Amino acid sequence: MNKRVLITGITGMVGQHFAESFRADGYEVWGIARFSASSRNEAIQDSSVIRCDILERDALMRHIRRLEPDIIIHMAAQAFNGASWDAEYTTHMTNYQGTLNVLYCARELMEKKDVKVLLACSSAEYGDITESDCPLVEERLLKPHTPYGVSKAGTEMLGYQYFANYGLKVYLPRMFIHVGTGHPPATAIQNFARQLALIKTGKMEPEIHVGNLESARDFIDVRDGVAAMRLLLDKGTPGEPINICTGKAYKISDILNMLVEISETKVKVVTDEGLMRAADEPLLLGDNTRISGLGFVPSYGIMDTLTDVFHDWMGRI
Repeated sequence: MNKRVLITGITGMVGQHFAESFRADGYEVWGIARFSASSRNEAIQDSSVIRCDILERDALMRHIRRLEPDIIIHMAAQAFNGASWDAEYTTHMTNYQGTLNVLYCARELMEKKDVKVLLACSSAEYGDITESDCPLVEERLLKPHTPYGVSKAGTEMLGYQYFANYGLKVYLPRMFIHVGTGHPPATAIQNFARQLALIKTGKMEPEIHVGNLESARDFIDVRDGVAAMRLLLDKGTPGEPINICTGKAYKISDILNMLVEISETKVKVVTDEGLMRAADEPLLLGDNTRISGLGFVPSYGIMDTLTDVFHDWMGRI
């Protein structure tokens, strides 16, 4: 019998790529998604997707008992740092309580099998940092300063507690900014690509609205991120946080220029105060020594990723 994987948040960008990766290797893949969640990926819109809210622990327990997965990939979350300011309560409830429910159910499953759980932790946990703190190592003190970052720090601590107290094999990837196709325009790259696609197709004036272009971020292609996290599941140490990143940062202004070049458009750049964040680190750059030590080597360069994202938006527009 093939090994069975259960992915919460399977309709999200990372969840979809996990599903494709595991299926390609012969795993039986099941997913959990909210009743309102949708996907443009036809492979995710089938009978293997269970409609369930992770905040409903009893319902979640019934499905996990029935499926008895060997691996649980927990991606379901309020996943946007910027949106967490306007959805603070929802962010904490979904991310913390939802994770607690997943871990509680996985702990019960331990009586039947040696289950592994991978939690979507985040670089936002590092929080209040300066350029001198970078590249960020996993041992650094966490000082999150956004509701999202705080919720993810809590998520990680829950995972460690269940590992330390109950011996549950919980893996803790601190995910830096994952970029890929099938993502909503809630991040700078997706927002830029969407606007440029609208401009390219004549549906918008050649004027692109931007927030802070001076910050720099460690972006990783979602395909590389999934490969790194699968490597973590195979070779990593449970209970130990590990950065999922490239070790290289790009200024947002450079990202915009690359997307403009890819789109072959001429645009006027307009700063929009509504796109500015209350807290925005000047540099977010990770140290990827740990994941590289497991054999991880990125396969996609930043231009590859941005080209795919732009053409994805052209198809969506």
